[in-house]
Amino acid sequence: MKAKFFLSCMALAILFSACNTTNRTPKQKIEQQIDSLLKDKKATVGVAVLANDETVAVYNNQIHFPLLSVFKFHVGLAVLDKMDKGHIALDSLIEVKSSQLKSNTYSPLRDKFPDQDITISLGELLKYSISQSDNNACDILIEYAGGIDQVNEYVKSLGTKDCNLAATEDLMHTSGDAYLNWSTPEEVVRLLNIADKQPLFGTQYKDFLQAIMQETSTGKDKLKGQLPADVIVGHKTGSSDRTPEGIKIADNDAGFVILPNGQKYYIAVFVMESQENDADNAT
Repeated sequence: MKAKFFLSCMALAILFSACNTTNRTPKQKIEQQIDSLLKDKKATVGVAVLANDETVAVYNNQIHFPLLSVFKFHVGLAVLDKMDKGHIALDSLIEVKSSQLKSNTYSPLRDKFPDQDITISLGELLKYSISQSDNNACDILIEYAGGIDQVNEYVKSLGTKDCNLAATEDLMHTSGDAYLNWSTPEEVVRLLNIADKQPLFGTQYKDFLQAIMQETSTGKDKLKGQLPADVIVGHKTGSSDRTPEGIKIADNDAGFVILPNGQKYYIAVFVMESQENDADNAT
């Protein structure tokens, strides 16, 4: 189900983007189309699409969806803001202790440097966190930014209201609570638009962020996997394991899409508490 759903959302999003200036596709019709896609599916789905600074599609926006690793985009913004204000280069090095490379979590960084202290650039940590969704790299960056409360405060300073960040990756793992970091779908696309359109930090930082989002290696069956090769996609995924009852808490993707004609839009698709099996999710 999921891959087909993402594909359908992409097709709809392109249509909405193309029709946005004439408003020929009412939001009510969009909701009806998504309702049809989700008929008899045991999952809660949220969708938002933004183009030309306007939300052109929204579905289930009243729900607080768990962000999972999508929040690493939010963390990246806070980190780049601190770097910009301190005139800190992307190749600036920091020390990472072996104790920060925790063993009970997904971490390509730890796998590459097991049981050792390392020196690594902030740019590389951002790549690990966003492009590869490395949980240890994310928590190291949260600490660099001043803690999760500071990250949350920064994100809210950008004008966001319907989101909240309260947990590091380690806290989510140790507490078992994947719902501590949440957002509505529309707030995510608004934040993507803000990060792209407003001068939050220097061009070198913005270009770097967009580049590593385009290099995302996770979620190949989501946004990027459903579009032609000449469409540019930069995105951040988020996915949970299944509960003992077989429920997948979240399977998310959010990012920007640039069509061959240069038209750009921002999309978020959140799948929450899915009871669909893996075979249905993958077809």
